[in-house]
Amino acid sequence: MSRIHTLFAALLLAPALAFAQTPTLDGRLKKIRDSKSISVAYRTDALPFSFEDADKQPTGYMVDLCKRVIGVIEKQIGVSPLQIKWMPVNVQNRFAAITGGQADMECGATTVTLSRRQEADFSSLTFVDGTGLLIRASTAGNSLSDLGNKKIAVIAGTSNERALAAAMKAKVVTATVVTVKTREEGLEQLEAGTIDAFASDKVLLVGLVAKAKDQKALALLADSLSYEPYAIMLPRGDWALRLAVDSALSQIYASSALPEIYNRWFAGLGRPNAVLEIMFALGRLPE
Repeated sequence: MSRIHTLFAALLLAPALAFAQTPTLDGRLKKIRDSKSISVAYRTDALPFSFEDADKQPTGYMVDLCKRVIGVIEKQIGVSPLQIKWMPVNVQNRFAAITGGQADMECGATTVTLSRRQEADFSSLTFVDGTGLLIRASTAGNSLSDLGNKKIAVIAGTSNERALAAAMKAKVVTATVVTVKTREEGLEQLEAGTIDAFASDKVLLVGLVAKAKDQKALALLADSLSYEPYAIMLPRGDWALRLAVDSALSQIYASSALPEIYNRWFAGLGRPNAVLEIMFALGRLPE
């Protein structure tokens, strides 16, 4: 690596000093302060990002991250502790929870897209994944191109559905696309042999394999069909809340809390890859 590349990497990845500022209390942030509570939508079906533990309590990488964000917001608005009102959602109703005003933020595995930003706002990025393909280990082939004339399932209305369609068109793959409502339904059909592959975010597929009857009977293809940047979904146009959340994420990304949260959920995947490292670095916004 050249000296200039080394210098650039060092500058990019160096933790930024974050100093809490008192945010302007407007919109939902004022409501949160006055009610001393915050409503948080969480996914019940997005292991390891957001799901329910054995006691039916929200847990996961994004839940832990949002708890830390709320802890910083408590200091920002001078209210501690805030009562967290957890609201379970799924892939179908997560947007309605935010756009309908039922939740102040959504902590799941939601990809930021330009079309989705017409409905809601999003925080700084919290994770980066890609659309992958889960198959039975007995299925011949090691890429999407080998799945011609097969049945590939995907959850309807997701960014994965669009990514799969685009990848099939680009690679000139003719396959039957089957839509399902949940990842669990996709796993069930894959194990039963009624479909040949299931498309979803790669890390979510890894979490799904843990629920399989026989984990060794499944395999994750190396293909990455899309870029899936995750963020905390927020009400559209509420700049004060978005600023408070981004400020909190900036402080977390510059602290020892980040590796603690990451290692709790992704230690088995090793250190964050270069894309994630850069994402975290760019999230350490200066004051």
